[in-house]
Amino acid sequence: MTIALNVGLIITSVMLIVLVLLHRAKGGGLSSLFGGGVQSSLSGSSVVEKNLDRLTVFVGIIWVILIFGVGLDIKYA
Repeated sequence: MTIALNVGLIITSVMLIVLVLLHRAKGGGLSSLFGGGVQSSLSGSSVVEKNLDRLTVFVGIIWVILIFGVGLDIKYA
């Protein structure tokens, strides 16, 4: 159980870092490397940005659940 929680935590941590870096900020971020800078003149959020937001929130929730799991595993081990 401990190994599964730790592996899941590492995977979700890396995914969360990548997803946050892909978001378009004022400076463009890493998303401009993949063609995101072309749409910067359009106003509003695109479908891709909304899906990226949803995916980031989903991975963040999974990450928090795994943090609680690791904490409980340490407490009761």
